[in-house]
Amino acid sequence: MFAPPAADGPSAPPASMFDSMPGYEGTVAGGGGTGCCIIPSITEDTAREALVLFASSKCCYSSAPAKDGVITNMEAFNTYRYRLETFTETRSTEWSHEPYNGQPVDAFSQPPPGPWDIPAKTPSFFLDSKQTIKVPYTSSMKSCHVCLGMGRKPCKDCAGAGNKVCWVCNGSGYRHGNDRCHHCNGRGRDNCSHCHGQGSRQCDTCRGKQQLLVYINLTVKWTNNSDSYVVEQLSGLQVDNLSKVSGKELFRDSQYMVYPVMGFPDPAVVSAAQRFVNEHQGKFSQTSRILQQRQIIELIPVTKVTYLWKNKSHIYFVYGNEFKVNADNYPATCCCCTVM
Repeated sequence: MFAPPAADGPSAPPASMFDSMPGYEGTVAGGGGTGCCIIPSITEDTAREALVLFASSKCCYSSAPAKDGVITNMEAFNTYRYRLETFTETRSTEWSHEPYNGQPVDAFSQPPPGPWDIPAKTPSFFLDSKQTIKVPYTSSMKSCHVCLGMGRKPCKDCAGAGNKVCWVCNGSGYRHGNDRCHHCNGRGRDNCSHCHGQGSRQCDTCRGKQQLLVYINLTVKWTNNSDSYVVEQLSGLQVDNLSKVSGKELFRDSQYMVYPVMGFPDPAVVSAAQRFVNEHQGKFSQTSRILQQRQIIELIPVTKVTYLWKNKSHIYFVYGNEFKVNADNYPATCCCCTVM
């Protein structure tokens, strides 16, 4: 009963439907294509500024290599990232209770609606959210199971006695010789400060009301399930670094159920799209209701920069729209920084 209704049809036509046009080879249905995939290499000035900012952000890095190093080579290793998001709704129920304060009791007045028949306000797509709803016609009044309907429980600190041995005279009633203990007035016992001498405390579960309203809670969860694939770019930069940056968006498709990308110039992206779409639709349709899917292809700029500093060659990477830098072997570092 959780499976979504059958899709009306694929959200993208087959690649064979389109002719190959000079200068637009690899253009995919719905937008994108090689025509907008060509990102010019960054300039030397941009590469240098990125390294200067990187060095200045590190307390132990000298800026000299960044400012004075001689750039000898710049190679572009731009790569693709494919991301599939599946926005799902799941529903679960559990018994709950609260102190009874005269709330309406409606159990058995009519059959309660099923979990998926209860209306809930869907949030914006692709944003995680949660809503808790009291299921109609499930509320009843019961005696509190913790205090057995008494509204109070024996005090744990004094074991229900209402008082404890005086800590000043250890229960003797006297301090020195025949001097009466002024702390307990010679009684040898103190009133319990936790229950104020009553021997019992208000029940935390029913808050002294003796009765509970017992009902079923419905929890509705909206989850954005996301998977990404980055095409290996063979530059030497670890793929994990690219998860922290953005790229140029080439293609975006949002549908109830998306159709895997076809005809994209990089077959690795096509393969990843096919795998993710099959996995998501198979996995999430069994346990939840799929409300919307979205697939995005980005081109992430990656530039490998080689430079000379003190007659030695070094490399660093500039990547993402943010011009983030990875320079694991920066040549001028020190250990002058200490954590206070």
